[in-house]
Amino acid sequence: MKIIKNKKQLYILLLATTLGSFLTPFMGSAVNVALPIMAKELSMTALSLSWVATSFILAAAITLVPLGRLADIYGRKKIFLYGAIIFTAASGLCAWSPTQTFLIAVRVIQGIGGAMIFRTGTAMLVSAYPPEERGKILGINTAAIYIGLTIGPFIGGLLTQHLGWRYIFLFTAVLGIIVILIIFAMIKEEWSGTNGEGFDFAGSLLYAAALFAIMYGFSLLPSWRAGLLISLGVLCLIFFIFQQLKRPFPLLNIHLFLDNKVFAFSNLAALINYCATFAVTFLLSLYLQHLKMLTPSQTGIILVAAPFVQALFSPLAGRLSDRFEPQIISSIGMALNVIGLIPLIFIHKDTNIHYIVFCLVLLGLGFALFSSPNVNATMSAVENKFYGVASATLGTMRLTGQMFSMGITMLVFAVILGNHPISEANNPLLLQSTQITFALLAIICCGGILASLARGKVH
Repeated sequence: MKIIKNKKQLYILLLATTLGSFLTPFMGSAVNVALPIMAKELSMTALSLSWVATSFILAAAITLVPLGRLADIYGRKKIFLYGAIIFTAASGLCAWSPTQTFLIAVRVIQGIGGAMIFRTGTAMLVSAYPPEERGKILGINTAAIYIGLTIGPFIGGLLTQHLGWRYIFLFTAVLGIIVILIIFAMIKEEWSGTNGEGFDFAGSLLYAAALFAIMYGFSLLPSWRAGLLISLGVLCLIFFIFQQLKRPFPLLNIHLFLDNKVFAFSNLAALINYCATFAVTFLLSLYLQHLKMLTPSQTGIILVAAPFVQALFSPLAGRLSDRFEPQIISSIGMALNVIGLIPLIFIHKDTNIHYIVFCLVLLGLGFALFSSPNVNATMSAVENKFYGVASATLGTMRLTGQMFSMGITMLVFAVILGNHPISEANNPLLLQSTQITFALLAIICCGGILASLARGKVH
């Protein structure tokens, strides 16, 4: 661990990693607003449009753990820099995309770059800053994530309406170039956390095959090929778990889940929470622009409600979890998410916008009360030497939950909408798909309350 004593170097590193932390959430929330315009320009069906969001998450979920392991072995700055280059180049190619197939393919590359940035940025900060300053620095880094989520819909809506959706990717590419220049020209230190430990290639392949087969299988339902792929994915996942238990240097420390009840249920609660909430922005973006006929910028302003409330109340929720049991605070947050999702099941063409905003405010408050206390519980449940693994595991749960959230959406779209284009004639099918998906997400979220309560006490 190389702590940097030069204050200027520390601030430069903080700037680069904070911009990196801002990029991926900004990209995700901004692109969601632009999806209906993309669908028209590139002649996309509802199912292919969902792959624009899903391909990024799937690629990031598959590569997050293996790339994090590579960074620990070969150098975190190196992987961060390569990730920034890949992410920036892919953003430029997304802006140029001539077809839907090209856009989805480049989004996969962008997701890999995003995973490289996300996984290594925090680790570099923890390595470079002295222990007494880490809490403050990680707070700034986390704030960048919330800012990205908050202003993404607004900036994305403005850019889409006045310049076109391609400018979202160009805007991101410019920020990526700034990050590359800062790291390449000004950060000379390198950090690696392991000495002589090997990389588990077989485990990485099993892990990637499992997630890809399950996710792609979802999109093919209800065909027989879907069942075959999902079964293959589950088998790969089972083999992966058994293989990891035998490895001296595993990708994922399975023993943490088996031997630590608080850690296991906190991660399960995180997985369920992201699974139940991530698709909300995607669905409401389509609903607001296709059924309510709002502009991208109007849609962006409405969708800001949830991340704004989340950013506002997350620090308070974190402080509450230091005084009271995180299982209580997080469970209340999960319950609020259920209360926010249930009214969305009953939306229709004439639903008042204030009704939608109220649901988003409830979801934002619920997520704030869940997220910070859940992270607190997860990290408090392990020893110092497992902090890196615990952080990576939480990141994996988040991305996997987001992936399954989009998988459920794709399944419903495949069954109800099929290959129909998103058009005014098919708005009743789009609305039906949206209502069914919200119902499924609300049911899943109820399971999250039980997982959150089952973790036991931390304090």
